[in-house]
Amino acid sequence: MTVIQLRGVTLQSHDIDSLAREFEHGSLVFHNVDTIGKLGKDDEFRSVCSQVEYSIVDGQVLAWLLSLFWGHRVLKASGSDFLREFCVRHADEPSVKVFLLGAGPGVAERARARLNAVAGREIVVGAHSPSFNLLDDEEESAACGELIRASEATVLVVGLGAPKQEKWIAAHRKDLPQIDRFIAVGATLDFEAGRISRAPCWMSNVGLEWAYRLLMEPKRLWRRYLVEGPLTIALLAGNRLGQLVGRY
Repeated sequence: MTVIQLRGVTLQSHDIDSLAREFEHGSLVFHNVDTIGKLGKDDEFRSVCSQVEYSIVDGQVLAWLLSLFWGHRVLKASGSDFLREFCVRHADEPSVKVFLLGAGPGVAERARARLNAVAGREIVVGAHSPSFNLLDDEEESAACGELIRASEATVLVVGLGAPKQEKWIAAHRKDLPQIDRFIAVGATLDFEAGRISRAPCWMSNVGLEWAYRLLMEPKRLWRRYLVEGPLTIALLAGNRLGQLVGRY
């Protein structure tokens, strides 16, 4: 397994199959070009990500960039693919019970129904779509904790978008001792519920998933992909060059 140290975070290279086999305990976050950019701007986010058990490369563009700059083959595992694979893989394990937290009103419940249909059992035992201010609302967070505990879930999937989801997990992990695995999944619940269309596989494989998402949500994503993304790539290249020069 290729491991890369970047901005204080240990990035791990996995494909979906190897990640699904290995992930048995702890927190799992997925990194793409956007989250790498956020690591450089948000000290709390960087600190949280430096302490999780699994920081996985998600996104073909990031995998290619890391492979190029570090000289090792880097694999990617998409969080959007992983959640479904996880549910299917553990469909015959009654002890695995999933709770979905995130997305807009009703979206988590629709994702729950679809994932249970794919798994062939009620592997997702609860779902809740919180308010936009969940991270800063201790009263609502406490209520969400009660819902999660009452569901008897052992796996918590949080889809609030980065860095909110990672920060929420870090802040409330200690309050959920029955949860063995925490998974931060971004927009995955929207994809599973059918609210947002995913890019075709061929576009993901050639590094164009960002272009598809930009076409789907131009007003929300134009700055991320057309301004912040290229800047992050340039900074990543510069940082790596500085590391290499510093060795000589």
